[in-house]
Amino acid sequence: MVHWIDTEKRELIDNTLVDARPRYAVFSKDGSQLWVSAEIGGTVKVIDVASRQVKHTVNFAIRGIAKDKIQPVGITLTDNGRYAFVALGPANHVAVVNARTFEAEKYLLVGRRVWHLALTPDQKKLFTSNGVSNDVSVIDVDSLTVVKSIAVGRYPWGLAIKG
Repeated sequence: MVHWIDTEKRELIDNTLVDARPRYAVFSKDGSQLWVSAEIGGTVKVIDVASRQVKHTVNFAIRGIAKDKIQPVGITLTDNGRYAFVALGPANHVAVVNARTFEAEKYLLVGRRVWHLALTPDQKKLFTSNGVSNDVSVIDVDSLTVVKSIAVGRYPWGLAIKG
């Protein structure tokens, strides 16, 4: 569930049901949508902030990968509202979601067990933390291609890029 809390009154004002094991939530740049991943549910729910209702469910299907291996965790949205990038855990792919139609348009093969993502300040590169292969993948956003893998320490889980 997503719990909506009035921070001034410090009170719960609403709940929105999402799929099993919600893992990450991010607001769209304009604040009108909340994107919430469900690791075990295998989906991303897009919630209208004004009504606090689910407006779209993003589903994923990668040929040759069992549905239970597709476990969405991290989500990164482009500022221009064009894409949502979703880390799909043990599916070892990043989904490129059209943030206007809510359809997965492409899947990019990255390292093993991809958890989180971060865009560079100019939004030209997307970095992924790949927990089991101990590396970070670099994705060129314009061409939607993986351009490099960088070996890092053991079990990288998250990323932070200084702007």
